Amino acid sequence: MNDKLKIIEFRESDLNALRQLFLKVRQSTFIWADVATFDLFDFDVQTKGEYILTALYDEKVIGFISVWMRDNFIHHLYIEEAYHKRGIGKMLLKAVMEQTKFPVLLKCLERNTVAVAFYKKIGFIEKGHGDNENGPYILFELNQKIASD
Repeated sequence: MNDKLKIIEFRESDLNALRQLFLKVRQSTFIWADVATFDLFDFDVQTKGEYILTALYDEKVIGFISVWMRDNFIHHLYIEEAYHKRGIGKMLLKAVMEQTKFPVLLKCLERNTVAVAFYKKIGFIEKGHGDNENGPYILFELNQKIASD
């Protein structure tokens, strides 16, 4: 798989595919939310001004990570469901760590138990808890490079 997998910086030609992926994954993941309120153009609004890396498999967009660089804050990490558990999320995180400083922060909804387990497994630690319009979340922090497998 890795010979067909690439991590690249955002390019305008991938914008529509990224919008589609963001909408699709949110609709299937956040089943507790009113998914009818999700919009194709949420991607544009929610990633404005962020540094974005895209995961491509055989030139097809299969995931992305977006970071608010000023605060080293990972805002979004989404992988198409068919490509879960293949190390792509970890690859995106490792690639973005080359551009950020430590500590790196992110918030993850408590209900998103798959993502919570993923972040803990790769070394993020819980720094706090909060609540927003989407529900209770965990504030995670990473202070070191992600270990290789």
